[in-house]
Amino acid sequence: MNNFKPADQIQDLQYFGEFGGVNPSITDSSTFTFLQAGKMEEVFEKEIEGCYLYSRHWNPMNRYLSQAIAKMEGTENASVTGSGMAAITNAILQICSAGDEIVSSRTIYGGTYAFFKNFLPRFGIKTTFVDSTNMDKVKAAITNKTKVIYCESISNPMLEVADLPNLAKIAKQFNCKLVVDNTFSPLMISPSILGADVVVHSMTKFINGSSDCVAGVVCGKKDFIDSLSDVNNGASMLLGPVLDSFRSASILKNLRTLHVRMKQHSSNALHIATKLSEDGHKVIYPGLPKHPQHQLLKTLWNEEYGFGGLFLIDMKTKERANHLMELMQESNVGYLAVSLGSYKTLFSAPGGSTSSEIPEEERKEIGLSEGLVRISMGLDNNPERTYQMIKKCLSLV
Repeated sequence: MNNFKPADQIQDLQYFGEFGGVNPSITDSSTFTFLQAGKMEEVFEKEIEGCYLYSRHWNPMNRYLSQAIAKMEGTENASVTGSGMAAITNAILQICSAGDEIVSSRTIYGGTYAFFKNFLPRFGIKTTFVDSTNMDKVKAAITNKTKVIYCESISNPMLEVADLPNLAKIAKQFNCKLVVDNTFSPLMISPSILGADVVVHSMTKFINGSSDCVAGVVCGKKDFIDSLSDVNNGASMLLGPVLDSFRSASILKNLRTLHVRMKQHSSNALHIATKLSEDGHKVIYPGLPKHPQHQLLKTLWNEEYGFGGLFLIDMKTKERANHLMELMQESNVGYLAVSLGSYKTLFSAPGGSTSSEIPEEERKEIGLSEGLVRISMGLDNNPERTYQMIKKCLSLV
Protein backbone atom coordinates (compact mmCIF):
# COMPACT_ATOMS: atom_id res chain seq x y z
CA MET A 1 0.00 0.00 0.00
CA ASN A 2 1.13 3.59 -0.57
CA ASN A 3 0.13 7.18 0.15
CA PHE A 4 -0.57 8.15 -3.46
CA LYS A 5 -4.19 9.32 -3.82
CA PRO A 6 -5.12 9.13 -7.52
CA ALA A 7 -8.68 10.43 -7.08
CA ASP A 8 -7.37 13.54 -5.31
CA GLN A 9 -5.09 14.19 -8.28
CA ILE A 10 -8.12 14.17 -10.59
CA GLN A 11 -10.23 16.29 -8.22
CA ASP A 12 -7.59 19.01 -8.04
CA LEU A 13 -7.52 19.50 -11.82
CA GLN A 14 -9.28 22.64 -13.02
CA TYR A 15 -9.55 23.61 -16.68
CA PHE A 16 -11.49 26.77 -17.45
CA GLY A 17 -13.38 27.08 -20.70
CA GLU A 18 -12.60 29.79 -23.20
CA PHE A 19 -15.46 31.92 -21.87
CA GLY A 20 -15.18 30.89 -18.24
CA GLY A 21 -17.04 27.62 -18.60
CA VAL A 22 -16.59 24.95 -15.91
CA ASN A 23 -15.70 22.53 -18.71
CA PRO A 24 -12.87 23.39 -21.11
CA SER A 25 -13.91 24.54 -24.56
CA ILE A 26 -13.70 21.96 -27.35
CA THR A 27 -11.48 23.17 -30.18
CA ASP A 28 -13.18 21.75 -33.26
CA SER A 29 -10.20 22.18 -35.57
CA SER A 30 -7.84 19.84 -37.35
CA THR A 31 -5.28 22.57 -37.97
CA PHE A 32 -4.23 25.80 -36.24
CA THR A 33 -3.20 29.25 -37.48
CA PHE A 34 0.02 31.17 -36.86
CA LEU A 35 0.54 34.92 -36.96
CA GLN A 36 4.21 34.46 -37.76
CA ALA A 37 5.58 31.90 -40.22
CA GLY A 38 8.71 31.43 -38.14
CA LYS A 39 6.66 30.24 -35.18
CA MET A 40 5.18 27.41 -37.29
CA GLU A 41 8.70 26.22 -38.14
CA GLU A 42 9.61 26.38 -34.45
CA VAL A 43 6.62 24.22 -33.43
CA PHE A 44 7.58 21.67 -36.07
CA GLU A 45 10.98 21.37 -34.40
CA LYS A 46 9.86 21.19 -30.76
CA GLU A 47 6.80 21.32 -28.54
CA ILE A 48 5.92 24.82 -27.33
CA GLU A 49 3.43 25.24 -24.49
CA GLY A 50 0.15 26.71 -25.70
CA CYS A 51 1.01 26.33 -29.39
CA TYR A 52 -0.78 23.81 -31.58
CA LEU A 53 0.05 22.83 -35.12
CA TYR A 54 -2.12 19.94 -36.31
CA SER A 55 -4.47 17.62 -34.43
CA ARG A 56 -2.52 14.49 -35.30
CA HIS A 57 0.23 16.06 -33.22
CA TRP A 58 -1.77 17.63 -30.37
CA ASN A 59 -4.96 19.60 -29.81
CA PRO A 60 -6.08 21.37 -26.62
CA MET A 61 -8.72 18.85 -25.55
CA ASN A 62 -6.45 15.85 -26.05
CA ARG A 63 -3.82 17.61 -23.98
CA TYR A 64 -6.29 18.28 -21.15
CA LEU A 65 -7.31 14.62 -21.03
CA SER A 66 -3.70 13.44 -21.29
CA GLN A 67 -2.68 15.66 -18.38
CA ALA A 68 -5.60 14.38 -16.30
CA ILE A 69 -4.73 10.72 -16.88
CA ALA A 70 -1.06 11.41 -16.14
CA LYS A 71 -2.09 12.94 -12.81
CA MET A 72 -4.27 9.91 -12.06
CA GLU A 73 -1.43 7.48 -12.83
CA GLY A 74 1.28 9.52 -11.15
CA THR A 75 3.38 9.88 -14.32
CA GLU A 76 5.06 12.96 -15.75
CA ASN A 77 2.98 12.97 -18.91
CA ALA A 78 0.57 10.97 -21.06
CA SER A 79 -0.70 10.79 -24.63
CA VAL A 80 -4.23 9.77 -25.57
CA THR A 81 -4.88 7.52 -28.57
CA GLY A 82 -7.77 6.32 -30.68
CA SER A 83 -7.96 2.90 -28.96
CA GLY A 84 -6.39 0.78 -26.26
CA MET A 85 -4.62 -1.30 -28.90
CA ALA A 86 -3.22 1.90 -30.40
CA ALA A 87 -1.78 2.77 -27.00
CA ILE A 88 -0.16 -0.67 -26.67
CA THR A 89 1.18 -0.89 -30.21
CA ASN A 90 2.56 2.66 -30.22
CA ALA A 91 4.28 2.25 -26.85
CA ILE A 92 5.89 -1.03 -27.87
CA LEU A 93 6.96 0.17 -31.32
CA GLN A 94 8.48 3.30 -29.78
CA ILE A 95 10.67 1.16 -27.50
CA CYS A 96 11.47 -1.84 -29.71
CA SER A 97 13.29 -2.14 -33.03
CA ALA A 98 14.21 -5.08 -35.28
CA GLY A 99 16.19 -7.66 -33.34
CA ASP A 100 14.77 -6.69 -29.94
CA GLU A 101 12.84 -9.05 -27.69
CA ILE A 102 9.88 -8.84 -25.30
CA VAL A 103 9.13 -11.01 -22.28
CA SER A 104 5.37 -11.00 -21.80
CA SER A 105 2.93 -12.48 -19.36
CA ARG A 106 1.15 -15.42 -20.96
CA THR A 107 -2.23 -14.24 -19.62
CA ILE A 108 -2.97 -11.07 -21.56
CA TYR A 109 -5.73 -9.71 -23.76
CA GLY A 110 -6.11 -11.71 -26.97
CA GLY A 111 -5.50 -8.70 -29.23
CA THR A 112 -2.23 -7.93 -27.45
CA TYR A 113 -1.22 -11.58 -27.69
CA ALA A 114 -1.88 -11.58 -31.45
CA PHE A 115 0.14 -8.37 -31.86
CA PHE A 116 3.10 -9.89 -30.03
CA LYS A 117 2.86 -13.40 -31.50
CA ASN A 118 1.77 -12.77 -35.08
CA PHE A 119 2.46 -9.15 -36.05
CA LEU A 120 5.74 -8.12 -34.42
CA PRO A 121 7.79 -11.01 -35.89
CA ARG A 122 7.22 -9.38 -39.30
CA PHE A 123 9.45 -6.58 -38.01
CA GLY A 124 12.04 -8.83 -36.40
CA ILE A 125 10.73 -8.45 -32.84
CA LYS A 126 10.39 -11.66 -30.84
CA THR A 127 8.17 -12.28 -27.80
CA THR A 128 8.60 -14.97 -25.16
CA PHE A 129 5.46 -15.71 -23.13
CA VAL A 130 5.97 -16.77 -19.51
CA ASP A 131 4.12 -17.30 -16.26
CA SER A 132 4.76 -13.79 -14.96
CA THR A 133 3.71 -14.75 -11.42
CA ASN A 134 6.96 -16.76 -11.28
CA MET A 135 9.91 -14.37 -11.04
CA ASP A 136 12.45 -17.11 -11.80
CA LYS A 137 10.71 -17.85 -15.11
CA VAL A 138 10.65 -14.15 -15.97
CA LYS A 139 14.38 -13.83 -15.32
CA ALA A 140 15.16 -17.01 -17.25
CA ALA A 141 13.39 -15.65 -20.34
CA ILE A 142 15.40 -12.43 -20.46
CA THR A 143 18.30 -12.17 -22.91
CA ASN A 144 20.67 -9.36 -23.83
CA LYS A 145 18.16 -8.43 -26.55
CA THR A 146 15.19 -8.00 -24.20
CA LYS A 147 13.87 -4.44 -24.15
CA VAL A 148 10.44 -4.87 -22.54
CA ILE A 149 8.79 -6.84 -19.77
CA TYR A 150 5.05 -6.66 -20.39
CA CYS A 151 2.13 -7.55 -18.15
CA GLU A 152 -1.36 -6.51 -17.09
CA SER A 153 -1.93 -5.32 -13.51
CA ILE A 154 -4.90 -7.67 -13.34
CA SER A 155 -4.87 -9.96 -16.33
CA ASN A 156 -7.51 -10.38 -19.02
CA PRO A 157 -9.32 -12.67 -18.61
CA MET A 158 -7.82 -14.89 -15.87
CA LEU A 159 -7.59 -12.11 -13.26
CA GLU A 160 -4.01 -12.88 -12.25
CA VAL A 161 -2.46 -10.08 -10.20
CA ALA A 162 1.00 -8.96 -11.29
CA ASP A 163 3.72 -8.58 -8.67
CA LEU A 164 4.66 -5.17 -10.00
CA PRO A 165 7.35 -4.22 -7.47
CA ASN A 166 9.31 -7.41 -8.15
CA LEU A 167 8.81 -7.18 -11.92
CA ALA A 168 10.05 -3.59 -11.72
CA LYS A 169 13.18 -4.72 -9.88
CA ILE A 170 13.87 -7.33 -12.57
CA ALA A 171 13.33 -4.76 -15.32
CA LYS A 172 15.77 -2.39 -13.66
CA GLN A 173 18.30 -5.18 -13.08
CA PHE A 174 18.31 -6.13 -16.76
CA ASN A 175 17.92 -2.60 -18.14
CA CYS A 176 14.44 -3.27 -19.57
CA LYS A 177 11.28 -1.21 -19.57
CA LEU A 178 8.33 -2.53 -17.54
CA VAL A 179 5.19 -1.80 -19.57
CA VAL A 180 1.92 -2.40 -17.72
CA ASP A 181 -1.65 -2.48 -19.01
CA ASN A 182 -3.78 -1.11 -16.16
CA THR A 183 -7.15 -1.29 -17.95
CA PHE A 184 -8.81 -3.56 -15.36
CA SER A 185 -7.71 -1.55 -12.34
CA PRO A 186 -7.71 2.24 -12.73
CA LEU A 187 -7.39 3.96 -9.33
CA MET A 188 -7.19 0.51 -7.67
CA ILE A 189 -3.55 -0.01 -8.68
CA SER A 190 -1.00 2.68 -9.54
CA PRO A 191 1.68 0.83 -11.56
CA SER A 192 4.03 3.79 -11.96
CA ILE A 193 4.14 4.27 -8.19
CA LEU A 194 5.05 0.58 -7.92
CA GLY A 195 7.89 0.86 -10.46
CA ALA A 196 6.38 0.59 -13.96
CA ASP A 197 8.08 2.65 -16.67
CA VAL A 198 5.08 2.88 -19.01
CA VAL A 199 1.38 2.44 -18.21
CA VAL A 200 -1.29 1.93 -20.86
CA HIS A 201 -5.08 1.85 -20.69
CA SER A 202 -7.98 1.06 -22.90
CA MET A 203 -10.05 4.07 -21.82
CA THR A 204 -12.94 2.39 -23.63
CA LYS A 205 -13.52 0.43 -20.42
CA PHE A 206 -13.73 1.72 -16.83
CA ILE A 207 -12.23 5.16 -17.41
CA ASN A 208 -14.97 6.18 -19.83
CA GLY A 209 -17.54 3.77 -18.40
CA SER A 210 -20.36 4.29 -20.90
CA SER A 211 -19.69 1.78 -23.71
CA ASP A 212 -20.01 4.62 -26.20
CA CYS A 213 -16.49 5.17 -27.51
CA VAL A 214 -13.11 3.58 -28.16
CA ALA A 215 -9.98 5.26 -26.77
CA GLY A 216 -6.60 4.59 -25.18
CA VAL A 217 -3.73 6.31 -23.40
CA VAL A 218 0.02 5.88 -22.86
CA CYS A 219 1.50 7.24 -19.61
CA GLY A 220 5.16 7.65 -18.75
CA LYS A 221 8.06 10.03 -18.35
CA LYS A 222 7.93 13.31 -20.28
CA ASP A 223 10.83 12.35 -22.56
CA PHE A 224 9.12 9.12 -23.59
CA ILE A 225 5.75 10.76 -24.24
CA ASP A 226 7.47 13.53 -26.20
CA SER A 227 9.22 10.90 -28.31
CA LEU A 228 5.84 9.44 -29.31
CA SER A 229 4.90 12.69 -31.05
CA ASP A 230 8.28 13.40 -32.63
CA VAL A 231 7.67 14.41 -36.26
CA ASN A 232 10.51 12.23 -37.54
CA ASN A 233 10.48 9.14 -35.32
CA GLY A 234 7.38 9.21 -33.13
CA ALA A 235 5.07 6.18 -33.33
CA SER A 236 2.00 8.22 -32.42
CA MET A 237 2.85 10.96 -34.89
CA LEU A 238 3.67 8.65 -37.78
CA LEU A 239 1.09 5.90 -37.24
CA GLY A 240 -1.68 8.42 -36.57
CA PRO A 241 -3.82 6.94 -33.72
CA VAL A 242 -5.64 10.23 -33.15
CA LEU A 243 -8.47 10.53 -30.61
CA ASP A 244 -11.29 12.85 -31.65
CA SER A 245 -11.45 15.99 -29.50
CA PHE A 246 -15.18 15.57 -28.82
CA ARG A 247 -14.50 12.10 -27.43
CA SER A 248 -11.68 13.48 -25.30
CA ALA A 249 -14.10 16.02 -23.85
CA SER A 250 -16.63 13.31 -23.06
CA ILE A 251 -14.06 11.03 -21.42
CA LEU A 252 -12.65 13.91 -19.36
CA LYS A 253 -16.10 14.57 -17.91
CA ASN A 254 -16.63 10.88 -17.18
CA LEU A 255 -13.22 10.69 -15.51
CA ARG A 256 -14.55 12.98 -12.77
CA THR A 257 -16.86 10.20 -11.54
CA LEU A 258 -14.42 7.30 -11.90
CA HIS A 259 -13.69 7.11 -8.17
CA VAL A 260 -17.40 6.71 -7.37
CA ARG A 261 -17.93 4.15 -10.12
CA MET A 262 -14.90 1.99 -9.27
CA LYS A 263 -16.04 1.68 -5.66
CA GLN A 264 -19.49 0.54 -6.79
CA HIS A 265 -18.16 -1.86 -9.43
CA SER A 266 -15.87 -3.47 -6.84
CA SER A 267 -18.46 -3.57 -4.07
CA ASN A 268 -21.01 -5.24 -6.35
CA ALA A 269 -18.51 -7.77 -7.68
CA LEU A 270 -17.29 -8.70 -4.19
CA HIS A 271 -20.84 -9.22 -2.91
CA ILE A 272 -21.95 -11.41 -5.82
CA ALA A 273 -18.69 -13.35 -6.25
CA THR A 274 -18.65 -14.17 -2.54
CA LYS A 275 -22.26 -15.39 -2.57
CA LEU A 276 -21.76 -17.52 -5.69
CA SER A 277 -18.60 -19.03 -4.23
CA GLU A 278 -20.43 -19.86 -0.99
CA ASP A 279 -23.11 -21.57 -3.11
CA GLY A 280 -20.43 -23.96 -4.37
CA HIS A 281 -19.74 -22.47 -7.80
CA LYS A 282 -16.15 -22.20 -9.02
CA VAL A 283 -15.52 -18.46 -9.03
CA ILE A 284 -12.28 -16.63 -9.82
CA TYR A 285 -12.10 -13.21 -8.18
CA PRO A 286 -9.12 -11.45 -6.54
CA GLY A 287 -11.35 -10.45 -3.64
CA LEU A 288 -11.85 -14.06 -2.54
CA PRO A 289 -9.27 -15.26 0.04
CA LYS A 290 -8.71 -18.44 -2.00
CA HIS A 291 -7.49 -16.44 -5.02
CA PRO A 292 -3.73 -17.15 -5.44
CA GLN A 293 -2.81 -13.45 -5.43
CA HIS A 294 -5.40 -12.22 -2.93
CA GLN A 295 -2.80 -11.27 -0.33
CA LEU A 296 -0.48 -9.82 -2.96
CA LEU A 297 -3.18 -7.47 -4.20
CA LYS A 298 -3.70 -6.23 -0.65
CA THR A 299 -0.08 -5.08 -0.62
CA LEU A 300 -0.42 -3.24 -3.96
CA TRP A 301 -3.86 -1.70 -4.00
CA ASN A 302 -5.35 1.64 -3.16
CA GLU A 303 -7.69 -0.03 -0.68
CA GLU A 304 -10.77 2.16 -0.97
CA TYR A 305 -11.37 0.97 -4.56
CA GLY A 306 -11.65 -2.68 -3.61
CA PHE A 307 -10.75 -5.78 -5.61
CA GLY A 308 -12.13 -4.81 -9.00
CA GLY A 309 -15.34 -5.16 -10.95
CA LEU A 310 -14.74 -8.45 -12.78
CA PHE A 311 -15.05 -12.10 -11.85
CA LEU A 312 -15.17 -15.43 -13.66
CA ILE A 313 -17.55 -18.30 -13.10
CA ASP A 314 -16.66 -21.73 -14.47
CA MET A 315 -19.63 -23.38 -16.16
CA LYS A 316 -17.48 -26.39 -17.23
CA THR A 317 -18.69 -26.52 -20.83
CA LYS A 318 -19.24 -24.11 -23.70
CA GLU A 319 -22.91 -25.13 -23.91
CA ARG A 320 -23.60 -24.40 -20.24
CA ALA A 321 -21.72 -21.10 -20.44
CA ASN A 322 -23.75 -19.99 -23.46
CA HIS A 323 -27.01 -21.07 -21.84
CA LEU A 324 -26.22 -19.09 -18.69
CA MET A 325 -25.36 -15.94 -20.61
CA GLU A 326 -28.53 -16.15 -22.70
CA LEU A 327 -30.61 -16.59 -19.54
CA MET A 328 -28.92 -13.65 -17.83
CA GLN A 329 -29.59 -11.41 -20.81
CA GLU A 330 -33.24 -12.53 -20.97
CA SER A 331 -33.55 -11.82 -17.23
CA ASN A 332 -32.11 -8.27 -17.59
CA VAL A 333 -29.02 -9.03 -15.54
CA GLY A 334 -27.02 -7.38 -18.31
CA TYR A 335 -25.83 -7.80 -21.88
CA LEU A 336 -24.14 -10.71 -23.61
CA ALA A 337 -21.40 -8.55 -25.08
CA VAL A 338 -17.64 -8.15 -25.15
CA SER A 339 -15.88 -5.27 -23.38
CA LEU A 340 -16.21 -4.30 -19.73
CA GLY A 341 -16.28 -1.43 -17.27
CA SER A 342 -19.72 -0.20 -18.29
CA TYR A 343 -22.53 1.10 -16.07
CA LYS A 344 -24.43 -2.01 -17.19
CA THR A 345 -23.27 -5.55 -16.44
CA LEU A 346 -21.59 -7.22 -19.43
CA PHE A 347 -20.69 -10.89 -19.81
CA SER A 348 -18.93 -13.04 -22.37
CA ALA A 349 -17.10 -16.33 -22.73
CA PRO A 350 -13.55 -15.10 -23.44
CA GLY A 351 -12.28 -18.49 -24.56
CA GLY A 352 -14.35 -18.18 -27.71
CA SER A 353 -14.26 -14.40 -28.12
CA THR A 354 -11.81 -11.85 -26.72
CA SER A 355 -9.11 -14.47 -26.10
CA SER A 356 -9.76 -16.62 -29.17
CA GLU A 357 -6.50 -15.36 -30.74
CA ILE A 358 -4.60 -17.46 -28.20
CA PRO A 359 -4.14 -21.02 -29.50
CA GLU A 360 -6.33 -23.65 -27.83
CA GLU A 361 -3.36 -25.54 -26.41
CA GLU A 362 -2.08 -22.40 -24.70
CA ARG A 363 -5.56 -21.51 -23.43
CA LYS A 364 -5.76 -24.92 -21.78
CA GLU A 365 -2.34 -24.40 -20.22
CA ILE A 366 -3.49 -21.27 -18.41
CA GLY A 367 -6.91 -22.69 -17.50
CA LEU A 368 -8.87 -20.63 -20.00
CA SER A 369 -11.63 -23.05 -20.95
CA GLU A 370 -14.65 -22.38 -23.13
CA GLY A 371 -16.81 -22.88 -20.05
CA LEU A 372 -15.53 -19.74 -18.33
CA VAL A 373 -17.92 -16.78 -18.20
CA ARG A 374 -16.38 -13.37 -17.50
CA ILE A 375 -18.77 -11.01 -15.75
CA SER A 376 -18.08 -7.27 -15.60
CA MET A 377 -20.35 -5.97 -12.88
CA GLY A 378 -22.29 -2.82 -13.58
CA LEU A 379 -23.37 -0.07 -11.20
CA ASP A 380 -26.42 -1.95 -9.90
CA ASN A 381 -27.95 -0.24 -6.88
CA ASN A 382 -28.88 -3.50 -5.15
CA PRO A 383 -26.25 -6.23 -5.63
CA GLU A 384 -28.26 -8.72 -3.57
CA ARG A 385 -31.11 -8.44 -6.05
CA THR A 386 -28.66 -9.01 -8.92
CA TYR A 387 -27.20 -12.01 -7.10
CA GLN A 388 -30.66 -13.54 -6.73
CA MET A 389 -31.28 -13.03 -10.46
CA ILE A 390 -27.98 -14.74 -11.37
CA LYS A 391 -28.67 -17.53 -8.89
CA LYS A 392 -32.03 -18.21 -10.52
CA CYS A 393 -30.40 -18.32 -13.96
CA LEU A 394 -27.80 -20.77 -12.67
CA SER A 395 -30.52 -23.05 -11.34
CA LEU A 396 -31.94 -23.32 -14.84
CA VAL A 397 -28.71 -24.30 -16.59
